[in-house]
Amino acid sequence: MTETTERADVGPPPDTLLWKRIADGDHAAFTELFERHAEAVWNYAYRLTASWSQAEDLLSATFLTAWRKRGEAQLVRDSALPWLYTVTANRARTEWRASRRALRLVARLAPQHERDHADEVAARTDAQRRLAVVVEALVKLPPSEREIAQLCLLGDVSTADAAALLGIAESSVRARVARTRARLRALTSEDPR
Repeated sequence: MTETTERADVGPPPDTLLWKRIADGDHAAFTELFERHAEAVWNYAYRLTASWSQAEDLLSATFLTAWRKRGEAQLVRDSALPWLYTVTANRARTEWRASRRALRLVARLAPQHERDHADEVAARTDAQRRLAVVVEALVKLPPSEREIAQLCLLGDVSTADAAALLGIAESSVRARVARTRARLRALTSEDPR
């Protein structure tokens, strides 16, 4: 029988350690961070946009921003996820505003009677329709509630992490979450009362 020397499994390094290595230009650490959080960021981006292709674009843009800001950004606690969610939400907001401007321009250029929505309606699933209603309702929220909704409701960021990220008390975050849920229910209600 041979004796093996095994060290205790300490698990993967926390995001803060990876982030320090990334700040020094460590590509392997960046790859590890990407592999650790890419799925969560993509899911978050999809919930923000209701579009697979836009979620892919936002995922790429978020991690490109992470690489570019690697020496500047500060992480909350031991996770890069709240920071990545914030970058994703900001990019989604910017892209949404740009697409709205482009759609308004196209609408002015195209005669109304030529618009055919049959292909678009056929391509949507019921889940995408509901998600689009929520995304539309988010735009109607005040900025502080929109940010809370994007972080805590769509991004599943804890109230403690959101409070640290936003620089406010955790009780304020909980109150905003409750208020935001109530407003979103009212904005997305299909009951025509």
